[in-house]
Amino acid sequence: MFGILQRGGRVYTKVIANAKTDTLLPIIRQRVVPDSIVYTDYWRSYNALDVSEFKHYRINHSKLFAHKHNHINGIENFWNQAKRVLRKYNGIPEQHFHLFLKECEWRFNYGSPKQLLKVLKKWCYN
Repeated sequence: MFGILQRGGRVYTKVIANAKTDTLLPIIRQRVVPDSIVYTDYWRSYNALDVSEFKHYRINHSKLFAHKHNHINGIENFWNQAKRVLRKYNGIPEQHFHLFLKECEWRFNYGSPKQLLKVLKKWCYN
């Protein structure tokens, strides 16, 4: 799984075959505007971002979780919420996992239950 979060914005997730640079970089390029600041952890597949069209900053979680504005707490928060939700199902069929992940993404992006209900009603009554 891969996830990307715009600061103060929405999360985007995707089930991926592997976490290699050749897999991740096209997704990042599709979702992030050139010259944007990109914050990551020290996963080696992000090394290509150092010489890409992005401004790349890293956080070493073995030393600290944030340094000034340099942090990835937002995406970490999403993954913690998603794990909590998905754990309740006690196993999800692999062929449908992407749908469950997208539900977590949708819930995170639209916020409170009141906001989610408003969106659902809009979809159903239009």
